Amino acid sequence: MWSEEIVAGRPAWRHSGSGVVFREVPGGTFRMGLSDAELAAVRAIERDGGVEDTLEPFFATADEARPVREVRVAPFLIARHPLTVAQVRHWLPDYEDEYAEEDSTVARIEGDLDDLLAALPFRLPSEAEWEYAARAGTTTLTFRGDAKPDEDQLLDDFGDEARTAAAENAFGLAAMGSANEICADAWIPGFAGAPADARPRPGDGPRTVRGGAGDLHPWQGCDEWLLLLSATRYEHADFTAVRPVAPLPSR
Repeated sequence: MWSEEIVAGRPAWRHSGSGVVFREVPGGTFRMGLSDAELAAVRAIERDGGVEDTLEPFFATADEARPVREVRVAPFLIARHPLTVAQVRHWLPDYEDEYAEEDSTVARIEGDLDDLLAALPFRLPSEAEWEYAARAGTTTLTFRGDAKPDEDQLLDDFGDEARTAAAENAFGLAAMGSANEICADAWIPGFAGAPADARPRPGDGPRTVRGGAGDLHPWQGCDEWLLLLSATRYEHADFTAVRPVAPLPSR
């Protein structure tokens, strides 16, 4: 089911049926959520004139990603990038995507989401796993630091291997934050009472999504860059991308 290989100079696991490339994420602990330092970094961007609109709605909902807490994460596999249109068609041959220009573009799933999740031999990441993978050992707004993210950080198509490789973080993952990616957790505002490990939080209603800056491209000057932040989270409403995870294969 799995083969080990080197992809863009890094170890990877390829799912033999679909060809989807996964990276192994090491276990560890991290500080999950929107920290005071990150809030200060956003305020600094605002002070320096780096915003197009008012950020008050962002600050008003900041507690939805707080309080910051330490979370333990066990090792796992996660897809190098969200599933593309071609990859989704491995499980759903009749899948059509009105948003995609190429088969190598991120698949944005709407009505087919339940069918895809039922067909996948993988699971969705928990929020904790997603954020841990996105941060890749960093504590800044994005894995690139506290500078304002710009549209150069967006990656929506994976047909260009050199560009995909250049966009990877320290865990070898590309496009974290570009498309909104659905997680296993139910949407619950804030982290009060959340577990100290990476289990998803159960509940009724919509799931939580992370990222989404590429879904609004070309940007219209409404500070869409905030969706690239590692801690940004919100309630799933419409279409979504899927970046599956899996347990470590036995060697």
